[in-house]
Amino acid sequence: MSNPRPDGITPSQTVGPYFKYGLTPNGEYEWNDAFSNNLLTPDVSGERIRVEGKIYDGDGAVIPDCMLEIWQADAQGRFSDPQDARALPNSSFKGFGRCGTDKSGGYSFDTIKPGSVPDADGKPQAPHIVLAVFARGMLLHLYTRIYFDDEAANAGDSTLALVPADRRATLIAKKASAGNAYTFDVHLQGDNETVFFDV
Repeated sequence: MSNPRPDGITPSQTVGPYFKYGLTPNGEYEWNDAFSNNLLTPDVSGERIRVEGKIYDGDGAVIPDCMLEIWQADAQGRFSDPQDARALPNSSFKGFGRCGTDKSGGYSFDTIKPGSVPDADGKPQAPHIVLAVFARGMLLHLYTRIYFDDEAANAGDSTLALVPADRRATLIAKKASAGNAYTFDVHLQGDNETVFFDV
């Protein structure tokens, strides 16, 4: 007996509900020993900052079970990557962090403010952090960037220049009036939707 050809393309499926991916339904994240939201080590140089915020769905409700990952350069603009010839192989700063949102949709990363890295043409980019968002019901994770509102280099950033001026604010973290915290909220859909990149 042969199998007939399907009438069309089989639709994609979200992960689960039986396979535990990312966060469990009660918000537990069981791999804290592998990756953390604290990227700071005693010997890392650079301005120590906290990036914090909330994740919202299209209706403006918080999402209590997202998983977030960040990837960034160190304060000198070097990635912990064998492909970055400027990387320091023995550096304890790895530039990668992961965390889940809490019951209020909140998250935080303790890290250092990244330095400028070159774009594909070798021009300096404004300091930024790459953020990946994983959430239930999404077939693919989303990529965005976190820029900083106190960086003059934003005006010359080639990626920000591709974003319509009225949408750029969705990519800018706002510095708190005191301390070294920046607030960056992510809206997955709706009128305030964060700009996401197809990478």
